[in-house]
Amino acid sequence: MKKSRRLLALLLLSTVLSSRGMWCMAGDVCSWKGSGLSWDARSRAVEQVHLRCTEGSLEWMYPVRALRVIIEPNLVNSKHTTVCIKPHSQFQGAHLYVEKRELHLLVSEIDGVKKVHCFGMDSSQRVALFLQASPYKNLSRRTAGFQYELLNNRTSGPVFQKFALVNDACRPCDNEDLLMAVCTSDFVVRGSILRVTHDMETQISQVDINALKVHRQTNSIFQPDDQTRTWTGPIRTLLQCRVKKGDGDFLFTGSEHFGDAWLGCAPRYKDFLEIYQKAKKLRSNPCDFQI
Repeated sequence: MKKSRRLLALLLLSTVLSSRGMWCMAGDVCSWKGSGLSWDARSRAVEQVHLRCTEGSLEWMYPVRALRVIIEPNLVNSKHTTVCIKPHSQFQGAHLYVEKRELHLLVSEIDGVKKVHCFGMDSSQRVALFLQASPYKNLSRRTAGFQYELLNNRTSGPVFQKFALVNDACRPCDNEDLLMAVCTSDFVVRGSILRVTHDMETQISQVDINALKVHRQTNSIFQPDDQTRTWTGPIRTLLQCRVKKGDGDFLFTGSEHFGDAWLGCAPRYKDFLEIYQKAKKLRSNPCDFQI
């Protein structure tokens, strides 16, 4: 009952302020950082922020009243159809809602595990979020923040399958998938598995890699180890995929999201070589790969 009243109050607030033209434009950027302490205490306006990139972040310190966030990528013919929100681990001071005809609660400050939330964009290629500050009598430091990332239906790896609630997240890759993965993945790494650990709470497995060669990576997830003269780094996947430690060299591919590497196709390296060389003879390889 209390939750329903709260949602109704937020809807009324949103409607009233919008109809009176009391939105305050605060930014038009990829990422935004602001403080409630800089707001006029006498104003009833709801500050509004526009985020127009395919990824970025928001950090709202000392939350006061409410903040409306519009994620609307400034892209021509954008094929991005899904927005994913990852709250900061120390999300405090506000509740986060997504506007879908009515307000749906995504994150409250009392949540323990901060999960990633994904939802489709509307016909106007935008998503509206609403941050309502929690009532506190003191001004102790609190920050409500999150990262956002736009995905499309072609995004590789189980991370998209998981977020978009697609059932075949752990589907094995066929030969065509393997050849395409080395062309389009955010990372392509040859190496062996050091260890695999499982987290029951987050339902995520982590595969620690000892890499002989990093063919490609978008961010610096895999770092050189001066002692072993190899590269090391973690790759995540879903617990339901039941990944186990295997011997030998693999070719790890996948996508990077929110600073983490997510496993896509991972054939044994010798098997990949056989598939690639056969495709190259038939001139059916989608791209050239340095082996």
